[in-house]
Amino acid sequence: MFFECSRLIDGNQPRLSNGITVTDVDGDGAFELVVTGYATNNLILKWDGSRLVDIAGPLLADASGCAVAIAAADVDGDGREELYVLNSDRASGPKEMGDRLFACFGKHWLDLLAQPENAGMANRVAGRSVIAMDRHGHGRYGFVVAADGGPFRLFELSRRGRLEDAAEDAGIDLIGAGRGLLALPFLSDRVDLFACNEGGPNFLFRNLGDGTFEEIAEERGVADSRFAGRAVTAVDGPGYGGFGLLVGAWEGPQRLFVQRSGGGFVDEADPEMSFPGRVSSVIAADFDNDGYEELFFNLHGEPNRLFGWRDDRWQAIEIGDALEPKGLGTGAAVADIDGDGRLELLIAHGNGVGGGHGGGHGGGSPQPLSLYRTAANHNGWLRVLPLTPYGAPARGAVVTCTANGRRQVRSVCAGSGYLCQMEPVAHFGLGGARGVERLEVRWPDGMTAIVENPPIGRLLTVPYPPE
Repeated sequence: MFFECSRLIDGNQPRLSNGITVTDVDGDGAFELVVTGYATNNLILKWDGSRLVDIAGPLLADASGCAVAIAAADVDGDGREELYVLNSDRASGPKEMGDRLFACFGKHWLDLLAQPENAGMANRVAGRSVIAMDRHGHGRYGFVVAADGGPFRLFELSRRGRLEDAAEDAGIDLIGAGRGLLALPFLSDRVDLFACNEGGPNFLFRNLGDGTFEEIAEERGVADSRFAGRAVTAVDGPGYGGFGLLVGAWEGPQRLFVQRSGGGFVDEADPEMSFPGRVSSVIAADFDNDGYEELFFNLHGEPNRLFGWRDDRWQAIEIGDALEPKGLGTGAAVADIDGDGRLELLIAHGNGVGGGHGGGHGGGSPQPLSLYRTAANHNGWLRVLPLTPYGAPARGAVVTCTANGRRQVRSVCAGSGYLCQMEPVAHFGLGGARGVERLEVRWPDGMTAIVENPPIGRLLTVPYPPE
């Protein structure tokens, strides 16, 4: 499936890398890849037409940080995404180094968490993942931080423009060893939240429609308290009728939870897919544009795995150069870097977060980033970028594409895998279809827009419908 093209990353030296997000950092309308560094600088990798070059200035590079996870979203409604960088200088419990929340004003970036008025919001508990969530559907996002040894937190801007922790108000301030997070409308008409935990049951928060949540993991069959959940992503499997949950475990069985008509989930991972391993991240994406997602398991110190939908079931398929048998994977993300309609796969390596059952920090085994492409083919494709009322990417929106009578569903990524956040685009491979009958975009507030017979082979931007 994959062939390596890491040579396209300029100055790609061994380093301790962890989380990755895809967002428009410089405001030029094109997305960059932001890669966190543990006790080294963060990278902002921009495609210059022939290679990826680092454009990070001193503030965003933050070379003194111990960056683990990262997410982007428009917090203040200015149409520009902010960057939340989760620092953890400890494996769990209290930490010394605070997080960063970078916001851009004109061409000037500053750290909102470093401002005097936000001093009380410093996050002093170690954590692993951060995700964007628009719980009210207003187009202004908060950041959920999965703590390890403390309650989950939800950072939002108040009406006075100050940061506040709304986790208690939302009902998500539970204590757990938080790992992977996933936010999208898969239980209700609003954005719901799933959280993997190590050493305890997973959390499943259903949005009650007013921005508050109830926890129902045990009731719905996804608590899975015996194993160390590490990573999660949403899967659009044929015949699912809704999103499935692909959950990767650290030295435990992998899960593919599929929702049934009564609302409960059942694990449909067969023995081959569920085989235990040190999974760092999971990704569901249509890499070959055949109209069906592939399922990628990124492992730490073990060969990576890839599954495709073949003969009406998930089967292990040839992974190619992305096998990485000695790769110390920590995070992975996908994006169409060069605009050719095919997704690239970027893998981060190190030992700052993924190198043990508890995810021990420090020490480390630096490795370069890995970049992979797939071979060109004649399959069709369409990419959809929904926008919020403020003009920012509508993370958490759901896009349904109907082509040749078959429906595909994607969620615009608010955070996924582990430590990471994919590009804010719904990517559809079309296989041999040469047209799309219908697109439906549903925003986190329930607003919908229909696009009949959209053009294919392009990135289609869909603005929020006018009042």
